[in-house]
Amino acid sequence: MADIPGPSTLVLQDENCNKENLDTNFEPERKKLKTEINLKEKDNKLEDRLSGILCCAVCLDLPRTCFQCTNGHLMCAGCYNHLLADARLKDETATCPNCRCEINKNSCTRNLAVEKAVSELPSLCQYCSCQLPRNQVDHHQRELCLERRAWSSWVHSVIGAQRWRNYVDHSHSTFLLGISTHTPDRHTCCKYSRIGCPWQGPFHELASHEQSCIHPNKSGDDIMNALSLVDKQKEEELRVYSNLYCLLSYEKVTFNDLQLKPYRTDDFITRLYYETSRFSAFNHQWVIKARINNDKPTQSVTRSMSYQLVLKGKVTNPIQLKFIALKGPYGDMKVNPAIYMFEFSPENVETEYFDLPIVSSLECNKLLASKTINLRVIMVHLQ
Repeated sequence: MADIPGPSTLVLQDENCNKENLDTNFEPERKKLKTEINLKEKDNKLEDRLSGILCCAVCLDLPRTCFQCTNGHLMCAGCYNHLLADARLKDETATCPNCRCEINKNSCTRNLAVEKAVSELPSLCQYCSCQLPRNQVDHHQRELCLERRAWSSWVHSVIGAQRWRNYVDHSHSTFLLGISTHTPDRHTCCKYSRIGCPWQGPFHELASHEQSCIHPNKSGDDIMNALSLVDKQKEEELRVYSNLYCLLSYEKVTFNDLQLKPYRTDDFITRLYYETSRFSAFNHQWVIKARINNDKPTQSVTRSMSYQLVLKGKVTNPIQLKFIALKGPYGDMKVNPAIYMFEFSPENVETEYFDLPIVSSLECNKLLASKTINLRVIMVHLQ
């Protein structure tokens, strides 16, 4: 005979049934207790609490390279350089965003303990969302990740799609640049990317996409326009390097390792400019001047630098020169090579301001934050 529930049991069942019917947020006590415990554990994870403590005071991101002020407040390298660059442009003293104490290259120091702690915190791969320690993410994305996107586009642009296919079909093609060919989930791009196809996806979907790709059916004009853009970029790169090789074969070639130092104009609203000390080349004295954003007052994060070559002294005959600015042996300026030409005469002893092709605004901030800018200038006498 089945057990008959007692009165107390029936009362509890009735109360629970009424609560479920009347209250839409009702949960049994055991379930509610378990949910609260999970939320509490999630909020108290050590890595989450450390991420809030070790983050940059400006951008609130975890710093790979960490600087600290005299009071111990943390800043990542990008924000630290940006604060110093802003202060240099405004002719002000850079201050810590937390305590407003003065910060500069002498007072701020690296915090290696924070850098090592941050490197051990978990982070996600940007391709496969695999959770790894931060100090292993770069190696994982570069060598191990099956969803990495950049490798195939680089291979296609360098060796071409058809040569890549032939290489894979070869019996000895087990690895290319350390990448196994037996990983069908790697991301790749369409072989018609050179004529404008933007598709990217897993390698096992490449064949089906190429069969349905519409770009091979485009008109000849569209294909030629897409190819002309690619050819122009390649031709420009080859032109710069071929011109540089030709310049090095001239008889009168000289180079100087210089330092650009910051100065201020005497105007009511002072402006920042850079200038080197005098240096000798081709029996004349020269100076290089530089300015930021072409002296335009702007608060934009996009920054650039331009420079001019100035002849100090008088000349009787015209001097035709080609010159190029490169990274100096004691600096870390990252620039793309650009060759400029100018003819100096008694009337024209200063070139116009030419663009110093720094790779990004972050590099420009790094240069502005430093005390001096080291560069090497190669000059070629054409006549």
